[in-house]
Amino acid sequence: MVLGKLRSRVWERVGAGVVLEVGVGTGLNFPHYPAGARVIGIDFSPEMLALARERAVRNAANVRLLDMDAQDLKFASESFDCVVSTCVFCSVPDPLLGLREVRRVLKPGGRLIMLEHVRGPGVLGPVFDLLNPLAVRLSGANINRRTVENVQAAGFEIEQVESHALGIVKIIAARKNPGNAV
Repeated sequence: MVLGKLRSRVWERVGAGVVLEVGVGTGLNFPHYPAGARVIGIDFSPEMLALARERAVRNAANVRLLDMDAQDLKFASESFDCVVSTCVFCSVPDPLLGLREVRRVLKPGGRLIMLEHVRGPGVLGPVFDLLNPLAVRLSGANINRRTVENVQAAGFEIEQVESHALGIVKIIAARKNPGNAV
């Protein structure tokens, strides 16, 4: 329920234009897509995409779904006005590579908007580090990623970070600064 509200908040920040949703999964974000946006959703899981196609029909979602890896985006550079991800970069094997690919396909000044769970602050951090191998084995998701720092390392300019759920969940808004090449 909390994630649903946060998904809505993420998509409220997306305007019209060409939007890439990285890790579209089963299409949980479809009800939040803004009018006027042309969305392309990618995922590397054919099973997830099959479910997303069914959900797209049920929701009359204006989305084109493609089988693709976030670490190897098959789009021309500077193709998108905005890129959105929700709970994705915890499971991308090389998050920096994926974020650099996202930056490559964004137009100059384009925005990246993310909803991600991250390494817990304070005493939670070492606990998450200790539990991470088990979490990865059980779910495939890393619970100790430093996503805000990874976004910066990939060459984005952070605009805003909102913390939720004791700082474990963050909405990250960043911009591709054309003068900040990585």
